[in-house]
Amino acid sequence: MAVVKPFRSERYDESKAGPLERLVAPPYDVLSPEQREEYLARSAYNVVHLTLPDDEEQAGRDVRAWREQGVLTRDPEPAYWFLSQDYTGPDGVPRTRSGLVASLRAEPYENGVVLPHERTHRGPKEGRLRLLRATRTQLEPIFLLYEAEPLDPPSREPDLQSGGDKLWRVDDAPSFEDRELLIADGHHRYETAVAYAQEGGSPYLMVVLVPTEQEGLTIFPTHRLAERINGVRGTPIEKPGDDLPGVVVYRNGSYELLEGDGLDVEIVERIAPDVTYTPQRADAVATVDRGDAEAAFLLRPTRIEDVWAVARRGETMPQKSTYFYPKLTSGLLFHPLD
Repeated sequence: MAVVKPFRSERYDESKAGPLERLVAPPYDVLSPEQREEYLARSAYNVVHLTLPDDEEQAGRDVRAWREQGVLTRDPEPAYWFLSQDYTGPDGVPRTRSGLVASLRAEPYENGVVLPHERTHRGPKEGRLRLLRATRTQLEPIFLLYEAEPLDPPSREPDLQSGGDKLWRVDDAPSFEDRELLIADGHHRYETAVAYAQEGGSPYLMVVLVPTEQEGLTIFPTHRLAERINGVRGTPIEKPGDDLPGVVVYRNGSYELLEGDGLDVEIVERIAPDVTYTPQRADAVATVDRGDAEAAFLLRPTRIEDVWAVARRGETMPQKSTYFYPKLTSGLLFHPLD
């Protein structure tokens, strides 16, 4: 049974920290070193000082100092938050995605409360655990799915807004007792929360619960780049349009259609397990044309029903199998664990 509850959120006081647009950022794991430096330079209080610090202990000192200075303020009473995100996807189509921000009790996967669909690596989890110990704060939400119709946003003006993100403080939420929850994004942070609880820390973490039955929930593909694909041969085809016929290999200025069983990401993993990634098809093709990779594997988006099916079988998919766009914004709300 999922334990979902309201929480006393912490947020920036813009009168002391400055405009919220200068304080928020994408999640830690999508920022390049150059982007990290750019966000750090935006403000001494930008969330990246906490999510991607030079030193985890310094992040702990910073968050405590910001509280003492009044840069961060905590709500007096627990609440949920309704989140609406207006965005334009990589396909150029404007959409709106909504969800509920709440506090979730982290449970080991074997309890069947929360289902994963991607594999994780030890290194990132060790770093996130050190940061959680130092800050005693859930700094970023993770993205969970559940099967339901979306909720309606409140009719009043939002309580918090930055770019396309709008947040309303709300008192009520649907019941999640009998619902399966699927991690869309944030596997490393979820498993870190479980590990933190097992060593005696708080088991709660900040999540955004997103219902699947809404037009604004989209999955885009993450294409693969390989330095070597020895012996791989496909059927030559003309340059494909936006709707790919299957896994398409681009190399030497031409396209080939690959045959294989399973999801696109699984077919590529069997052929080329050592790859790099890009969500942009044009970038994948350009990388090959520059000679920085031998081939690009162009993939179709993984369907949401396939993600559920894999998770319910207790299996996992290769990394970067799903690209839920947009990422959740970090720095809008924080979840102290004390």
